[in-house]
Amino acid sequence: MVGFLIAILSGALMSVQGVFNTQVTKTAGMWLAAAFVQFTALVVCVAAWLIKERTPVTSLFLVQPKYMLLGGVIGAFITITVIKAMEFLGPAKAVMFIVVSQLLVAYVIELFGMFGVEKQPLEWRRVLGMAIAIAGVILFKW
Repeated sequence: MVGFLIAILSGALMSVQGVFNTQVTKTAGMWLAAAFVQFTALVVCVAAWLIKERTPVTSLFLVQPKYMLLGGVIGAFITITVIKAMEFLGPAKAVMFIVVSQLLVAYVIELFGMFGVEKQPLEWRRVLGMAIAIAGVILFKW
């Protein structure tokens, strides 16, 4: 149950953040806004690390495979693409397309066991659920 509540909170925060970032972009420009978002995230994370965790920084050098360290780079592109999607489509349509895309890619990652994720068998009910989600996007857009 806690996982569901955290996921709901995550989705809500992503939507609000997307709107905020899009508004900042109108005044400051896309790259400055994205840099500010990433910088403020860094400040919050470093503060939380100092208060709560204190895992040695050198533990980052132990991460294998090394490409797993590209999450921050991907995060920068997520910030930019969410801003542009909301600018062109509006918050509701953008988030709907983003969520369906996340669902589709996450299921493909599970199906093929990519990036160290445990491989899952194809389940037709999940494929049907994906089709229903895509149909919902089409209906919403229409």
